[in-house]
Amino acid sequence: MIRFGTGGWRAVIGDEFIKSNIQLLTKALCVLMKSEGKAQQGIILGYDRRFLSKEAMRWCGEVFAAEGIHASLVNRSSPTPLIMFYVMKHDLPYGMMVTASHNPAIYNGIKVFTEGGRDASREVTDEIERIGEGISPQEIRTMDYDAAVSAGLIEEIYPLNEYIDDIIEKIDMDAIKHAGLRVALDPMYGVSELPLKTLLLTARCDVETIHDSHDTLFGGKMPAPSAGTLRQLITRVMDYGFNIGIATDGDADRLGVIDDTGRYLHANDVLVLLYYYMIRYKGLHGAIVRNVATTHMLDRVAERFGEQ
Repeated sequence: MIRFGTGGWRAVIGDEFIKSNIQLLTKALCVLMKSEGKAQQGIILGYDRRFLSKEAMRWCGEVFAAEGIHASLVNRSSPTPLIMFYVMKHDLPYGMMVTASHNPAIYNGIKVFTEGGRDASREVTDEIERIGEGISPQEIRTMDYDAAVSAGLIEEIYPLNEYIDDIIEKIDMDAIKHAGLRVALDPMYGVSELPLKTLLLTARCDVETIHDSHDTLFGGKMPAPSAGTLRQLITRVMDYGFNIGIATDGDADRLGVIDDTGRYLHANDVLVLLYYYMIRYKGLHGAIVRNVATTHMLDRVAERFGEQ
């Protein structure tokens, strides 16, 4: 049985996160794409460093191929935002990411994205669940992976440069270059090191990384950037005089920051700072949109500047 939560479908590996359920979810999405007339547009799939993530992505690809849906599979472990970016940039109707985000190592799962690179809405995930309930194991067809690649139904891609170039276009890289920053990174054994390090080195930052190896157990901790899990990063920033410490969760869509005094900044703190900066110093205006898990401090900043 497939049941989505607020951040996708997550399940214990070997219990509910198994090949049959992974391919059931994929088949349900295939049925949905065909009913919406979007199957011909194709889909992108990515994976993180968790146990079975790459294999699960390939199992999904074999179902899409059997259903005649072109699947672009990212052939290296990558950040979730890369998949979301690609869905948006290439006007795809859907994307999938094999990850359990910041959850303990015994979990894995799948996130589904819709047009514009958005997290799938409750209405979409409810429909995937409903369709899945009516699918029998005999209805799930697969195509051999290598045969699907040869037939052009599966295409292996690695759009990291496109993703990084898009970020660089939106950032004042010269300002960072002139700051001469020393940055400590903690990807928490996840997938953010390569893109973040590439960006920071391009901006001429002095970068040092901890916890960068591929460890499916995440060092025995939850890969979630919090004050409790980032004690080694805090120590590194303080002991070696870094200007900032940056940490991300397992699939690199959650952020934690350590300032130069060793203080932990929650992602909500960073969002407030960014919003204030965009209004006060960049002169940007308009309503701000947040979700139910995001700080209400943004409401008060908006009210102060006459925004909604």
